[in-house]
Amino acid sequence: MREWKLTSRRTLFESAPFRLREDRLVSPRTGDEFPCYVMECADWVNVVALTDDDQIVLVRQYRFGRETFTLEIPGGVVEEGEEPATAAARELREETGYACETIEPLGWHEPNPAIQSNRVHSFVATGCHRVGDLQPDEGEDLEVVKIPVSALDEALRSGEIRHSLALAALNLYALRLRAAR
Repeated sequence: MREWKLTSRRTLFESAPFRLREDRLVSPRTGDEFPCYVMECADWVNVVALTDDDQIVLVRQYRFGRETFTLEIPGGVVEEGEEPATAAARELREETGYACETIEPLGWHEPNPAIQSNRVHSFVATGCHRVGDLQPDEGEDLEVVKIPVSALDEALRSGEIRHSLALAALNLYALRLRAAR
C-alpha cells in the first residue's frame, strides 16, 4: 500500500458543526486524480454514566438526520483547547444534570474515516448523581432516562439503543468488564 498524493484542497462549505472540504488526490495504483470530500469535525466524546445503584444514565433526543428520537448515552463536541475528559464531564452535566465521582477513558475510535476527520473519545463515569437541571445546547431537547445496567443487553438487542457511537462506547465498556473478570 502506498499513500495517495494530495494535489489540492479547498473548503466548499463551513457551518457548525463541520466544514466540508474537497481534496484532490492522485491514486498510487492508477495515477489518476480523484476527488474526495471530507467533513472536518471537532473531536467528540461519549459517556457511559453509571450511578451507585447500578443504573445507566441515558438521554432521549430528536435526531434531525433520521427525523426520529434516539436513546443514547450523553456526549458532544470537544471544544477547542479542551481535554476530552473535561468535555465528557461537561457534556454529562449539561445533558443530564448529573456529575460523577470518577471519569476514566475507555478508548477512542474513528466514527467514519471514509469521510470524517475526527475521533470519538469514550469514557466511563462512575458515582454519577444528580446535581442540577439540564443545560441543553440550542437545537437540543433532552429527556433523561435511567435503566438498570442489567437491562442494557435487552435495550441493545431490541434496537432501543441504536446510535452507532453509543453502541461503540458501550462495547468498549463491555470489553472492559470482561477484562476485569
